[in-house]
Amino acid sequence: MTRGNRVAGIDCGTNSIRLLIAEPVDGRLRDIHREMRIVRLGEGVDATGRFGAEALDRTRAALTDYAGLLVAHDVSRVRMVATSATRDAANRDVFFAMTAQVLGQAVPGAVAEVITGAQEAELSFHGAVGELDSADGPFVVVDLGGGSTEVVLGDSTDGVSASYSADIGCVRLTERCLHSDPPTAAEISAARDVARELIGQALQAVPVQHAKTWVGVAGTMTTLSALAHGLTEYDPGVIHLSRVGLPELLAVCDRLIGMTRTQRAALGPMHPGRVDVIGGGAIVVQELAHALQQRAGIEELVVSEHDILDGIALSIA
Repeated sequence: MTRGNRVAGIDCGTNSIRLLIAEPVDGRLRDIHREMRIVRLGEGVDATGRFGAEALDRTRAALTDYAGLLVAHDVSRVRMVATSATRDAANRDVFFAMTAQVLGQAVPGAVAEVITGAQEAELSFHGAVGELDSADGPFVVVDLGGGSTEVVLGDSTDGVSASYSADIGCVRLTERCLHSDPPTAAEISAARDVARELIGQALQAVPVQHAKTWVGVAGTMTTLSALAHGLTEYDPGVIHLSRVGLPELLAVCDRLIGMTRTQRAALGPMHPGRVDVIGGGAIVVQELAHALQQRAGIEELVVSEHDILDGIALSIA
């Protein structure tokens, strides 16, 4: 097989930027290279409405490295998608000019695109459920990011039937409510109120009572699974398609929310870039777990390592 048919997906979110280089084989993707960097592009956007200069510099540095990998792996097509923080930033033109300059050196004409919440939902869904048994559907896929959380209902045959992008994520909720180390009871209570209200809005739009299986994607979900399974270091092979019962999931979330940053940093599977914000993510997960149990009778979370990044690459393969 020639290398010229290789494709790449880049997902630039509020907290991280991720790269997947893959080769289409029989309608699926074979991974060539997968990488994630925490760049905090959305740092402060909730408060200021603008990207900070340091956040843009961190993102440029990561994207420059990724462009080098595109050349090294002879990638012919690349799609870069920017999500929640980029929709909200007043100076997003600066971001797009930077991506055009850096990516264009590797693949002429390449530039980041902002996608709508509905497009984000579609890409996340197809990336997440591609390896699951269609008999386990309908699926509710939850992509918990830094600035937004996508809730998507669908099945393997007909695709997405409903979706909603809630303006809540681990970074946004932490910046808004969780200021102490560890958070105070009042801060945690305020964060729960915010999460419950915004998750409630999402579940008014998405009829999750029809779902049979809850699939969680992105870094908060995968880290919670690693901790629930007692891993001493992060192992994507073990985490991919792992299952966590709700009692254990809620208990892991409680422990994380109550920890200091130093205690979280000492956990083996914890990425350094998630230490400050995973407490906010854990609160969102708890509110989701309670709502899905109540509305759909769901008793466990299935965690997928494949998500919007895989959907992006599939969309051009």
